[in-house]
Amino acid sequence: MRKFYLSKNYNEINSAGNKAKTDIETILANLGYKNAGLAQTHYSNKVIGFIMTLIGVLKVFFTISKNDCIVLQYPFKKYYTFICHITHAKGGKVITIIHDLGTFRRKKISAKKEIKRLNNSDCLVAHNCNMKNWLQTQKLKKTIIELEIFDYLSSSKNNKNIKIKTSPIRVIYAGSLGYKKNKFLYKMEHIISEWQFELYGNGFDNNKITNKEHFNYNGFVPSEQLIEDVCAHFGLIWDGDSISICSGNYGEYLKINNPHKVSLYIKCNLPLIIWKEAALASFVTNNQIGICINSLDELDSILPSISAETYDQMRENIKNINKKISSGYYLTKALTEIENNMNKQN
Repeated sequence: MRKFYLSKNYNEINSAGNKAKTDIETILANLGYKNAGLAQTHYSNKVIGFIMTLIGVLKVFFTISKNDCIVLQYPFKKYYTFICHITHAKGGKVITIIHDLGTFRRKKISAKKEIKRLNNSDCLVAHNCNMKNWLQTQKLKKTIIELEIFDYLSSSKNNKNIKIKTSPIRVIYAGSLGYKKNKFLYKMEHIISEWQFELYGNGFDNNKITNKEHFNYNGFVPSEQLIEDVCAHFGLIWDGDSISICSGNYGEYLKINNPHKVSLYIKCNLPLIIWKEAALASFVTNNQIGICINSLDELDSILPSISAETYDQMRENIKNINKKISSGYYLTKALTEIENNMNKQN
């Protein structure tokens, strides 16, 4: 069985979504998968990018043969179903790695249509057991393997020796900081007194905060620099409008989604703070790499109560997971299981 993946044009590689996809291409190449299309490109011009991706898609028809398999990263816009049909017509099989589900992310497609699209694949890699269960409930009929967490490839390292008793306790939040996406950020000033909020990203409206004492806005910092320079105790995983629950579309998505920022925080050696109902809460608990909370207003009492021994153990556990995501461990494990299943069927 020959193994392929399909690269495309990425107009910029600093976003979380594109970072995850380019890392996966690197891991696949390291595992012996060959590119069925054109080499990865980074044209910012949309027309040129469209043409390069389209040519790569069409090349699949001349690359794939009987019993070959190809890995596709979903969503792949309008090309996904087309590539699946080409591959099956040539006698090959499709492995799909899910990044985002349009049913949740942008709500521009119904669950019924998305499942119909994904059923064109022969095997899928879902983020976690919650996503797998949702897909099966919606009548996805194909084999689903759980990724657990996204790998994160980077040569950058954080060598800071942080102790929990260092004052103040610093919690970072990285990502989109706009009021529309994360209203909860602008309600935090009323519940913080025992810790410091470190914000990284674009869009924070400082004028909406009255009590600025516990907020430090660092602006956008490239991920490689963030990994090396950040000096904090925890990374926060939260989304939505409320401080008491992850609400709204983005908050609900946390129940089945693996945010890529989790892997970024791990790469920074930061223990995690995450909502108890988030899909990754069980991963945090099972690996003892952070704390799970019901509401953000619990942090004022929880953070100061964490012992030095408990925090140091979290840091050691995080470093162990860091080694795994830095080597492509989780995707390798998922693909090994898929390949073994496919070999048994042949």
